[in-house]
Amino acid sequence: MSEVSQGEATQTPDARDRALLAAHVAGDSQAFGALVALHQDRLWAVALRTLGDREEAADAVQDALLSAYRAAGGFRGEAKVTTWLHRIVVNACLDRVRRRQARPTVPLPDTHSGGEPTEPRDLVGEREIALEVEAALTALAYDQRVAILLVDIHGMSVEDAAAVLEVPSGTIKSRCSRGRARLAVSLGHLRNRPDGAPVPPVTGPRRQTGGRL
Repeated sequence: MSEVSQGEATQTPDARDRALLAAHVAGDSQAFGALVALHQDRLWAVALRTLGDREEAADAVQDALLSAYRAAGGFRGEAKVTTWLHRIVVNACLDRVRRRQARPTVPLPDTHSGGEPTEPRDLVGEREIALEVEAALTALAYDQRVAILLVDIHGMSVEDAAAVLEVPSGTIKSRCSRGRARLAVSLGHLRNRPDGAPVPPVTGPRRQTGGRL
C-alpha cells in the first residue's frame, strides 16, 4: 500500500494526486501506479476518441504514462495533476496524428452477435449513424476535435481544457464554437430521420458547471 494512501480519504482529489506524485518522486514504488489507477479510464477515453483507433490509443496512453513517470520530478504544481496528465496524453496523441499525417480512421463496430438480433434493420441503422458521428468528429480539425472532446464529451470546464492544451480560455471557446458549427452542418441531415428514432448525441453530458460556453 502506498505511504500516502491512509490519508487519502480526508484529502481533496487534487491534494491526493499531488501527494501520490510527490511520493513517487520520493521513491515510493507503488505511488505512481495508484495515481494511474485513479485516472486511467478517463485518459484512455480521451486517447481513444481523439485517435479513433484502439491500438493507437493504447500506445499513446502507454507513451504518455511513461513520459509522466519520468517527468514527475519536474511537475511544478501550476495546474492540477489530472490536468498535467491529460496534457501529456493529448500531446502523445498529437504526435501520432502528425506521424500518420492526420489520416482519419473510424473504428468499425463488432458485427458478431451471440444471438439473432430482434430488430436487425434498427440495429444496422444505429451502427450507421454511430459511424457517421464518429466520422464527423474525426473529420474536424485536430484542435477543434480535441477541444470538443475535452469540454463536451469528457465534461471539463473551459478553464481546465485551456490548461490541458496550454492555450487561452477564449481559444477553447472559439475552437468549440467552430467545431460545433461544422458538426451541425455535417450531421444536420440526421435530425429529420424518417423513422423518427432519436439521433445519438454528438456530445456527452457535462460533469462540471464551471466555464460552460
